[in-house]
Amino acid sequence: MYKILEAKELTSNIYLMVVEAKRVAKACYPGQFIIVRTDENSERIPLTICDYDREKGTVTIVFQIVGAGTQVMSELKAGDAFHDFVGPLGCPSEFIKEDVEELKKKNILFVAGGVGTAPVYPQVKWLHEQGIAADVIVGSKTKDLLILEKEMEAVAGNLYVTTDDGSYGRSGMVTQTITDLVNEGKKYDVCVAIGPMIMMKFVCKLTKELGIPTIVSLNPIMVDGTGMCGACRVTVGGEVKFACVDGPEFDGHLVNFDEAMQRQQIYKTAEGRAYLKAKEGDTHHGGCGNCGGDN
Repeated sequence: MYKILEAKELTSNIYLMVVEAKRVAKACYPGQFIIVRTDENSERIPLTICDYDREKGTVTIVFQIVGAGTQVMSELKAGDAFHDFVGPLGCPSEFIKEDVEELKKKNILFVAGGVGTAPVYPQVKWLHEQGIAADVIVGSKTKDLLILEKEMEAVAGNLYVTTDDGSYGRSGMVTQTITDLVNEGKKYDVCVAIGPMIMMKFVCKLTKELGIPTIVSLNPIMVDGTGMCGACRVTVGGEVKFACVDGPEFDGHLVNFDEAMQRQQIYKTAEGRAYLKAKEGDTHHGGCGNCGGDN
C-alpha cells in the first residue's frame, strides 16, 4: 500500500497528492509517469509525475476528474493509501540525457496548458537545479483554473501567464504569447509543449513556421500505460509509435495530431475499440503486437 501524505484540491476538479513511494522516488526522472489503482479492482490510471523528493521518498501527482476512476481518487484523503503505485514508466525528458554545459547554451521555452502544467514543472525545476533558466508560458482558460503558479515562478527564468478569457495575466491563447515573445526579440533553440492535444497541435504548427524545434508529451492519450490496450498508438514521422512505451515525448513536428485526436474519440466507445483492433490487427498493441492485452 502507498500512503497518501497530502491531498488537496488545487482548483475545481484538479487535485494534488503527495504519495509515499520510496522506490519510485529513487528511480524517477522528469518526463516519466506512474500508474495508480485505488484498490485491487479499480481501473489503472496513468499519471505524469509532477514532482519527487528522493530523500523523503515521495512522489507528487496532479490529476483532473475525467471519469469514475479519477472521481474515486479525488475522494481520498491524507492517511488513505493507493493499492498500486507503479513506476517510473516511460522515457525521461530528453534534457536528462544531454550534457549540462551544452544545455546552458540553449534558450529553452516551455509551453504548458491546463493540467499540462504539472508535467512541465519537474522539467523546469530540474533545469533550474542545473543552473539553467528557461522561459515558461502557462496557459489556462480562466484564472480560476490556473495551477502551480507560485511553484513555477520559483524555478522559471521568466514566467508568462495567459488566460483565454483575459481574466488574469496576458489575454489570449498560448500561441499568441509565443508570437509576442518572438516579435519582442526572443530567440529559442527548443520548445517543449505539454497540454491538451489541440493546444500542442497549434503550438507545433506555429513553432514549425518559426523554425523552433519542439518536443511534445502525448500523455493525454494514454489509457493502459503499458502498450497493451492500443489506445495511444500514434504516427510519428510516418512510423507507428506508442506514447506509453516509446514516449511519452516525441518530436512535435512529426506527430500526426489529427489522426491521434480522431483515434482518441473513436477509442472512447466499446464499438470504437473493437473497430480499431480489427482494423489494425497485430499492430494494434505496443511491444510485440501480439500480447492480446485487451482480451
